[in-house]
Amino acid sequence: MSGRAPLVAPRTALDPAQLARYSRHLTLPGVGEEGQRRIAAARVLVIGAGGLGSPISSYLIAAGVGTLAVMDDDTVELSNLQRQIMHRQSDVGARKVDSVPRLAAQLNDQVQVVPLGQRLTPDNALELFAGYDLVIDGSDNFATRYLSNDAAELTGTPLVWGTLFQFSGQVSVFDPRTGPMLRDLFPEIPDADSVPSCAEGGVFGALCGVVGSIMAVEALKLITGTGETLSGKLWLYDALSAGVRTLSFERDPQRAPVRKLGNYAQESCALAPAVGQLGAAELETLRGSQAAPGRVLVIDVREDWERQIAAITGSVHVPLDQVLSRGWDAIPAQGATHVVLACKSGARSLRAAQALGPQPAGAQVLNLSGGTLEWYQQVRGEALAY
Repeated sequence: MSGRAPLVAPRTALDPAQLARYSRHLTLPGVGEEGQRRIAAARVLVIGAGGLGSPISSYLIAAGVGTLAVMDDDTVELSNLQRQIMHRQSDVGARKVDSVPRLAAQLNDQVQVVPLGQRLTPDNALELFAGYDLVIDGSDNFATRYLSNDAAELTGTPLVWGTLFQFSGQVSVFDPRTGPMLRDLFPEIPDADSVPSCAEGGVFGALCGVVGSIMAVEALKLITGTGETLSGKLWLYDALSAGVRTLSFERDPQRAPVRKLGNYAQESCALAPAVGQLGAAELETLRGSQAAPGRVLVIDVREDWERQIAAITGSVHVPLDQVLSRGWDAIPAQGATHVVLACKSGARSLRAAQALGPQPAGAQVLNLSGGTLEWYQQVRGEALAY
């Protein structure tokens, strides 16, 4: 049943308690006691402690991986709890990675957990990847995905990769030892705003469990050498139709190998039109200026239900889809000297500002960089949780 050599050498013999705990693995053809000993010796790095990182970490801890490092520089928000099942209500405001040691302590305290409360960067990626047998990328942005791919290629580290969007998910394995990589499938980093984030487009909560579980399965197959992995294959799942497809792809013989890490944030935003930025305090100063009294138009591009939670005083509601489809025809900008686009945290509004194109005579288009969250924090002294 093995498709290739196991990734990890087996550790020493299991004790009686471990034999009992992992008995359902021990009876599996292709896994057995030796496979479980390989799992117990494995060192795995998971990038992201969110929607995908939660089921991945849960199943790898349950499976008994020797060392599990989880990397994420974010904190828990109330809106995360709809899908990020590793966190609890009491964790709101705390570091996401701090949920992992608690999970291990409650589920399997034999797993060594390494919480890394930082972001993957070109400065730390190579050292981190070289220190682990396997990396699993559960990140939510193009820059990190391509950085992970390139670090995997440079260090020879197998990478399990997965993405989510609304009701669909994708999974693949990029194994530089034997198969093609992400750049063979998608050669260039897409523009940062070409696909809406979870905050913009939403995500079906339970979908994270489906895709994250497939990623954990692929990791365990690599570790034990069991079955055929998704190397050279792209697994696609559509939750709305319950449809599953698997596409095959190969190494691109014309693609130059990765020689070094680059600046991924700049590369992914290289084609995006430049837009002026301002913060919440600057917005209030501008709105109070005698040079532009009543002539600063704040356009809130969020959904109606979001405005029911909180809205910037005096803002006008024009949903993002209307801005993208109708452009300036959707904006009541007559007489405005400044048109300020706002959303929750600044991502959707930036996309709207970039999509508007040429500005009406006399109007300057700006993006509220910190969005409604920052405005409430700085102007009203309130911390929003949504």
